[in-house]
This record gives sequence, structure tokens and C-alpha cells, in this order.
Amino acid sequence: MKKLLVQKFGGTSIGTAERLINVAEIVKSTLAEGNQVAIVLSAMSSKVKTEGTTSQLLAAAEAAIHGGTYYKFIDHLEERHLSTIQEAVKDRRIQGLVQEEVREDFHQLKSFLDAIAVIGEISPRSNDVIVSLGEKLAARIFTALLNSLGVDAEFVNLENIISKKFKEVSLEFCVYLQTEICGRLAECGSKVPVITGFFGFVEGGIIRSIGRGYTDFTAALIAAGCKATELQIWKEVDGIFSADPNKVKTAKVLPSISPEEALELTYYGSEVIHPFTMEQVTRELIPVRIKNTFDPSKPGTLIDPRPLTQKNRDHRPTAVTIKRGVTLINLYSNRMLMAYGFMTKVFTVLNRHEIVIDMIATSEVNISMTLAEHQEFQPALEELKTLGQVTVKKNMAILSLVGRGMRHKVGVSGRMFSRLAEAGINIEVISQGASEINISCAIRDIDADKALAVVHAMIEEE
Repeated sequence: MKKLLVQKFGGTSIGTAERLINVAEIVKSTLAEGNQVAIVLSAMSSKVKTEGTTSQLLAAAEAAIHGGTYYKFIDHLEERHLSTIQEAVKDRRIQGLVQEEVREDFHQLKSFLDAIAVIGEISPRSNDVIVSLGEKLAARIFTALLNSLGVDAEFVNLENIISKKFKEVSLEFCVYLQTEICGRLAECGSKVPVITGFFGFVEGGIIRSIGRGYTDFTAALIAAGCKATELQIWKEVDGIFSADPNKVKTAKVLPSISPEEALELTYYGSEVIHPFTMEQVTRELIPVRIKNTFDPSKPGTLIDPRPLTQKNRDHRPTAVTIKRGVTLINLYSNRMLMAYGFMTKVFTVLNRHEIVIDMIATSEVNISMTLAEHQEFQPALEELKTLGQVTVKKNMAILSLVGRGMRHKVGVSGRMFSRLAEAGINIEVISQGASEINISCAIRDIDADKALAVVHAMIEEE
């Protein structure tokens, strides 16, 4: 029986005709090795995220709401996609067919935006319809390209795959989607399915419920539901690094890491993999490999879901990462010591204002917490002031040392904080969970690059 590989390609990997052709060669090579392949695509993008298809579609929707010139965004995108087809798809018959389909997609989008401009507002469902066009266009074009190169491929649009209502992205929702999507893929038979990352409306909108990395999530649902041998996430990097290679020249690609480490690195600043993605494949013990689209010969990084054993246990820290653009809030209780319900009241305020906390440290009379600067926290701040004295420090960063084997080695946190102190870096807050997979601290943003280099040097010596 052939192995099933689910290959997800990011927007930058397919951002031009040349890159689309490069990805097609990767798919052909995978098929030539005797594998089955299912392809999931993001919307076409460039190196600058704001110039990508999804960002431009969101900008067009925003312009339509406020009476702006939204056609300029759509016309630019239409021209770009049509010229990409002309450059990439050499078979004239297939080229003409897919260009006509793309023109029709943009015509429908303009009509939709015209209606939004009249109403002057947009619902989450309408926003999803607009955003979904990016993945639909990419999948259409890539299917045509594969067919023109002699690969029997089928365009699979998942936008109407959900026929049941769910209140949230729950386990039940995920299992339902896996069943529905894999049933649809089975209809493709021996054809290579090229699948839209967008899979239909989610309560509250897909971007708010899951985030812009939802194509990774779709790929993971397919891998988990169809029992794939491996999920491959193709990006423009060699794999997951021990630190940001743009900041630390000695940073190295990690041959393998655990899902827990991947999640910690993602949450604290490294764009590794969408958290919902990891949850789906980990449950089914499916490995995830991060590969470089522009250098497919490199092995990449394997995210290995197998349990840690004594044989493969490494006590060293795995990687260090920085999350910038952080605000630190300190709350000192104005009640007596051990006051009942203090913590409950604090978290009730945060929950009511939908404030997401990155890191937290507590004592009987004090709570220190960090949150991303882009969050609107002033209304919550006013309520917190009724519970105690509040101080706010902006321009902060979170430094995180990650490694699932660290819990078995004495003194890692001590060495980390000693190195930071020797470098003259002041630590505002320290946080370490019971699992000891992550040691984090809040520092000034201006010290972030220096701290990253100092702690990475410690990793290399371990």
C-alpha cells in the first residue's frame, strides 16, 4: 500500500509562476517515489505579508465598508493571478479554461463587495467568503499547472464541506471535519487532490476562531483523518532553528523536536506551526516535517510525536526564542493577605475584555502578567485598578528557553539567569511551569537581541 503524504505549501512558496513550477516539481518527485500525495495550499503571497493575497482581500473588504476604492485591490490581484497563469501553464487549452474560471471568481467577488459597500458593514461569514478566495485561486491555478505537466490532479473546494452547526472549534468539530474531508478526497480516486485551505464557515469567523494559519490546520485534519504517513509543511526556511538565524549567526537547524517543544516555540515568538495543527496530528501520532521549498534536498526538521525514552533523551535545552512587542502589567492587591477570590476577580476582568495573557507570575498579594501590545487593554486596566495598585511597563519582550529534557538536568535555569545577569540584562518577571519544558522571563525589548545571543551561547556549551 502506498504511503500518503500530505504536503502543505505556504503562500511565499507559491507566490510567483516560477515558484509554482518549482512546487509542481516537488510534487512530481514525491509521486515518482511511489507515494500518494494530497496538496493543501495557502493563498499566493510575496515576501512582504501586507502584499499577499489574503492581506489585499482584507484591505478590499475594509475599503468597501468605508466607501473606499476597493476595486483597485481586486483589479491588481486579478491581473497578478492571470499573468501567473499565463507564465506557468503552458498548455493553451488548460490555460484558457483556468483563466476563465479565475475571471469569474473575481467578477463574483466584485459583486459581493458592491453589496457590502451599499450596506456599509460586514459579517464574519461574509469576511470568510472574501478571505477564502485566495486559497481557491491558488488551488485552481496549481491544479491546472499539474494537469498541464501530465499529473492527473483534481481541484477540491472545501468551502461547503460543513453541513452541521457547531458553536466552537471543539474535538467533535475536528472529528466531523476529518470524516467529511477524507470522504471527499476518497472521491478523487487516483487523482492528486489539490485542496483549498479554507473549509467553510466557523462560528465567529475562521480568522478569529482559528487564525490566519488555518491552512496548516486543514492539512493536519487531512493527515489525521486519512491516517497519513507524514504531514509536510513546506516553507521558505531549512527547518526549525535553535534561535532566530537572522539574529544569531551560530543558530542551527534542529534535526527533530517534540510537539510540545514546537508549540512552546510557536507561542513564544517562532513561527513554527499553528497550535491547532499540532493538536490534530499529535493525537494520531503522525510526524510533521518542516521543509524548505527552495532547497528540497535538505532534510528539514521532524516534529516527532513519539514518547521520549531513556535512549533518545537529551538533557540539553533545545532552542531559545524571543517574543517582542509585549506589555507588562503588575497588580498589587489592596486587600489583606490571603484575601478570598482575588485571583478569580482578576481573571474574570481579563475574560470579560477578552485579554489574552502570554506569561503570568503570582504571589499572595501580587500578579505580574504580560500581553501583546496590540491588544486594547485600557478598559480592563480601569477595572483592575478597583482591585489594587496597577503599574504598566511597555516595550518589553519575553525570552523563552525551551527543551523537554531540561527537567532531568539540574541548574539550567540558574545558568540561564546568571548569564543574563553577567550581560547586564535585568529580569522583570520569571515563569516556569511544572513540566519544566519552558523557562521564560520578561526583559526590556532593547535587550532582546543581546539576551538571545547570550542564552544561545549557553545552549551551545551544554
